[in-house]
Amino acid sequence: MNKKEVAEIKRLFTPDRTPITRICGCYVDADKNKKTKMKEAFLSLPEEEMFKYFEILKKTLSGTIGRNLLDMEFPLTEETGGGAQEYLMQLKKSQLKDDELLDEFYDKIIENFLYPENYYIVIVHGAYDIPKKASDGIEMFDASDDVYEFLLCSICPVKLTKPGLCYNEDTNAIEERIRDWFVEAPVTGFLFPAFTDRNTDIHSVLYYSKNPEELNADFARLLLGCELPLTASSQKETFNTLICETLQGECTYETVKTIHQELNDLLDERKDDPNPPALDKNDVKRLLMENGATEETLEHFEEEFEQSGGNNQTALYVSNVVNRRKFEIKTPNIVISVKPECADLIETRMLEGRPYFVIPADDSVEVNGIPVHTMQRQDEDSTEAI
Repeated sequence: MNKKEVAEIKRLFTPDRTPITRICGCYVDADKNKKTKMKEAFLSLPEEEMFKYFEILKKTLSGTIGRNLLDMEFPLTEETGGGAQEYLMQLKKSQLKDDELLDEFYDKIIENFLYPENYYIVIVHGAYDIPKKASDGIEMFDASDDVYEFLLCSICPVKLTKPGLCYNEDTNAIEERIRDWFVEAPVTGFLFPAFTDRNTDIHSVLYYSKNPEELNADFARLLLGCELPLTASSQKETFNTLICETLQGECTYETVKTIHQELNDLLDERKDDPNPPALDKNDVKRLLMENGATEETLEHFEEEFEQSGGNNQTALYVSNVVNRRKFEIKTPNIVISVKPECADLIETRMLEGRPYFVIPADDSVEVNGIPVHTMQRQDEDSTEAI
C-alpha cells in the first residue's frame, strides 16, 4: 500500500462516511486473563464513543511507510488450510459474528503477544464501496463497482491514570483524583486484506508498529504467518555495511557525500510520489558501481548483502538509509553536523601532512550562544590598529 491508499482508508473513519459494520473487543489483564468482551454494531455506539474508536483506528494506520507501516506478503503455505491467511479470510467472511472464531482470534493474540501489562484488543469489520476516480482524480461515488471488505485490528495498552488532584464540581472542592484504567493509543495492529492499487489484495497484510525499532517480529510471524522486513535502523546499518565492505579503499569522504546527495536528490524528485523510493539489491549494486566499486570489490556483493540481512525481496527505503535533517561527520573527539544541502561547504585538506576538515566561517558565528568574531576578523582588526 502507498500513502494515498492508506490515506483513503483513514478518511473513512468519520460518522458520515464510515464503512464499519461491527466492532468487537477483548480486555486482557497482565496475567493473560480475558476480563471482558464486547461485540456491537458499530453505528449503534454513542457518538462520543464512536469518535474515540475512530482515533484508535486512525492511529493504527499512521506513521511512515517502511518504518511504522509495513506491507507483508503471505507465504503460500499460509494461504492453504490451517494457514494464517486462510484463517483471517474465514474471520472476515464471518463479519465478526462467529463467537467461536472470535475467541480463537483473541486466544492467538494472548498466546503470542508478549506484553507485561493490561491491554485491549479491538477489531472491526468494514465494507467499503470503492468509488471510481475520474481522470482529474475526483471520486465518483455513484460509480462504484468493487467492494473492499476488511478487518482492522488494534492492540492498545490499558494503564492506570496518574495520581493527582482535581476539582470536584459537586463538592466545590479540590480533591484527590480517582484513578481509572485508560485505553491508550495502539502499539501494534494490522489491516487485512491490504488495499493495494485501490482494491482488495488478499495476499498481503499491512502491519503497524508504533515503535519502528520494536516490530515484535515473533508476534507477526506467529499470528499472521509473515516475516517482517528489516527495521529502519537495520536497513541503515545494512546499507552502511555494504558501502564500507564493497568500496573498501574507495570509501572516502567525497564518495560517501556523493552517495548521500544522490539519495537526497532522489527523495526530492519523488516527494509527491505516494510510493516511497526504495532500493533493491540491484539498485544498491548499481549505486556502488557508479561511485567507485570495481568488479573485484563487487565479487562478493550478493553474499555480503545476504549476510547483512537482505534477500532478493529486501527493499531498503531511501528515507531509512539517509538522514534528511543532517549530514554528520564524527571523529573520536569532534562531531560536525550540517544540513544535507550544505555538505559541500565542508572540504577536506592536507595541512602539514595531516588530513583536516575545513569549514568556512562567516560573520555569524556563535559559541555556546555567544556571537564571536572569527580569527580572520580578529587579524584584520589587529592590522588596522597598526
